[in-house]
Amino acid sequence: MIKTLTELLSGIPVLEIKGSDRITVDKICFDSRQVVPGSLFIAVKGTQSDGHAFIAKAIDLGAIAIVCESLPEELIESICYIVVADSAETLGTIATHYYDNPSTSLKLVGVTGTNGKTTVATLLFKLFKELGYKVGLLSTVENYINNTSIPATHTTPDPIELNALLADMVEAGCDYCFMEVSSHAISQHRIAGLEFTGGVFTNITHDHLDFHKTFDSYLKAKRAFFDGLPRSAFALTNADDRNGSVMLQNTKAYKKSYALKSVADFKVKVIENELTGLLLEINGQEIWFKLIGNFNAYNLISVYATAMLLEQDSQRVLTILSRLTSAEGRFDCINTPSGIIGIVDYAHTPDAVQNVLSTIHTVRKGIEKVITVIGCGGDRDKTKRKPMAQIACDWSDKVIITSDNPRSEDPMEIIREMESGVSPENKRKVLVIADRAEAIRTACHLAQAGDIVLVAGKGHEKYQEINGVKYPFDDKKILTEQLIQIG
Repeated sequence: MIKTLTELLSGIPVLEIKGSDRITVDKICFDSRQVVPGSLFIAVKGTQSDGHAFIAKAIDLGAIAIVCESLPEELIESICYIVVADSAETLGTIATHYYDNPSTSLKLVGVTGTNGKTTVATLLFKLFKELGYKVGLLSTVENYINNTSIPATHTTPDPIELNALLADMVEAGCDYCFMEVSSHAISQHRIAGLEFTGGVFTNITHDHLDFHKTFDSYLKAKRAFFDGLPRSAFALTNADDRNGSVMLQNTKAYKKSYALKSVADFKVKVIENELTGLLLEINGQEIWFKLIGNFNAYNLISVYATAMLLEQDSQRVLTILSRLTSAEGRFDCINTPSGIIGIVDYAHTPDAVQNVLSTIHTVRKGIEKVITVIGCGGDRDKTKRKPMAQIACDWSDKVIITSDNPRSEDPMEIIREMESGVSPENKRKVLVIADRAEAIRTACHLAQAGDIVLVAGKGHEKYQEINGVKYPFDDKKILTEQLIQIG
């Protein structure tokens, strides 16, 4: 794909240009290792490294133009240097121009929040496919272009990969794309230049403070997504979340809300909540859904509301939604001949852990034991470790604290931090088994028929990251195998 530099810089507030801008560009990149002759290299200041340090390398590899926030000391006459205020934001806009603004050729809906993003985006993808549309999905678990699966490396891809995927969706004839929008992606301008048809807010709780530092900063990142929506878009928020209204404070989009408890445009009422599903009242109708728990009632009403805002038929939407299952690793139930119920869930925040365990508490008959296997990831927000352990103990009969994705940290140090958050009266409930596979096996052998074993934290992930290496590891596979052996 060849573009003129003028086309790529259209609408971008350029501070200074050094050299001739009357050139064509064969490729855009922000990773110097991907530069080929004829490339435009965008020097971005990242969390791990500063692209400005690799400008010389990019030129050596054949870059003919450089976007940067500050000029290098030595300028090469044959190179065009473009100075901008924010390279990361500029990268997003350049990427949209390079791929012919794909987000304007389909209806793009972004879903943001701490919990529920994957489930809501996945349900919307499944729903609109069943409604007969060609659809794309950008999610934590995997990306889809209609029936073609593309592995996901981030919740929200980098701007170049993101626009390339959207362009592929347009070429495949997709009418809609539903995407998770992470707070990191918003802060790092990965969605800059995209045009959204709508935005959905699920909730906001304690998470990602390793990156955002403060909850207020995290909140502002989420709100910035809604601040950027155009007047033609819709902004749908959870009215039961105390920060739901904050998301809509500065948006130009038309505002709508959903809720279980509060006054809202779209209401849902939980009639029955069991391990086999939910009986909900939506739009005056009682309908049985395969999903479990109050948190999924929120997910379902947000999906229904989004479909209504996209002008779909209410009855068809409810009928299809009643048949759908959740995303992989989200309250994923395993039933085997052993009579023990296994549940795998991605819960990795205090709020998510409480949601899952309170749901189990609601649907249990009262005599079953709940055995929870839980850990916390390394190199991430450390402040959530103590409350996650305490919440797990408050809602479980037995808790096995184990390793999650320790990354570069010592797994036992993470476990010790979690243990320190457990109250004295809950200490007797706790076992420490650092080996995650052994922890899952032990939980299964401690359980009897009717008991519930929850393995929390990794959900859909098929690896365990230790010291920079991703080793094959699948919570659901290990849990299933153990329960079958016992049976």
